[in-house]
Amino acid sequence: MNTRYPKAPFSDDAQTVRIAYVRPIAVSDLPKEVQAQAEGLEKIYSLNDAEGTQLALVANRPLAFALAREHDFAPVNVH
Repeated sequence: MNTRYPKAPFSDDAQTVRIAYVRPIAVSDLPKEVQAQAEGLEKIYSLNDAEGTQLALVANRPLAFALAREHDFAPVNVH
């Protein structure tokens, strides 16, 4: 989803913002190969684009938000 925000703080004009959705995932719900890489975590975070495509799996919520911002996405929580 591309959302237009008039007078965004980082722009003089209307700006298109790419939304990234951050949601927690139970490690036990993931494939065994991914579970093995979770290093004892019970929950990790999925970063998804507006179409639902998984962009990344990361260890914690702050990292998910930082990664989204680093790649010019506006992160939002999904509960």
